[in-house]
Amino acid sequence: MRLMKLLENKNALVTGGSRGIGRAIVEKFAQNGANVAFTYRSSATEAEALIDELSDLGVELYAFQSDASSYSESEELFKKFSEKFDKIDILVNNAGITKDNLMLRMKEEDWDSVIQTNLKSVFNLTKQVLRPMMKQRLGSIINMSSIVGRMGQAGQANYAASKAGIIGFSKSIAKEMGSRNVRCNTIAPGFIETDMTATLDESILAKYNASIPLNRLGKGEDIANLAVFLASDQSNYITGQCINVCGGLNC
Repeated sequence: MRLMKLLENKNALVTGGSRGIGRAIVEKFAQNGANVAFTYRSSATEAEALIDELSDLGVELYAFQSDASSYSESEELFKKFSEKFDKIDILVNNAGITKDNLMLRMKEEDWDSVIQTNLKSVFNLTKQVLRPMMKQRLGSIINMSSIVGRMGQAGQANYAASKAGIIGFSKSIAKEMGSRNVRCNTIAPGFIETDMTATLDESILAKYNASIPLNRLGKGEDIANLAVFLASDQSNYITGQCINVCGGLNC
């Protein structure tokens, strides 16, 4: 007898899905039976390669170029999604950037672009899916925060503010939408091996590892495993939570 996969017959939309944590989430969702549409901003080659890589899993996969920080593009994105799928079960707001600097040196445009991409994008896409999820009385929204949004980090005031904002936003949506069986949770990754951390100096990475009880950076798969659980029916009594995946860094 064939066992159903955790996300079988579910449709998911993942922003920033062509690289890093987003890519790992797309892979895990597809492996667990979900049909997935994901966005990319400029990495079309990576997006096409990911679809090719997952093409033998027997699920529907689509990649859309879209800027999550733009409300109008988010509206257009959801229209395209709705043309492909008859319902939206899962939204993962993962798109994000960093523009690090000490506050004394931070430019206004670096503050604005990080807040726009990391925080406003969560509003943009959540706004699109709420009404359909309310009507079907079912949905899981997963927003990607960061351990930095809970702890703060020198040189990352803009990033920390955006990620802390996501936590408060998610808790509010959970309270607003709970009566309609629409859940909203947040994942707070610690230091994860991504394109962002790949640019860090070796001495900084060694310092990070020394501060982590598990003594290593996390992997995209560590985040994706939790995302699968939060997207699945196994977590249907969990909402409004921010769950750390940080190797014990903030325990």
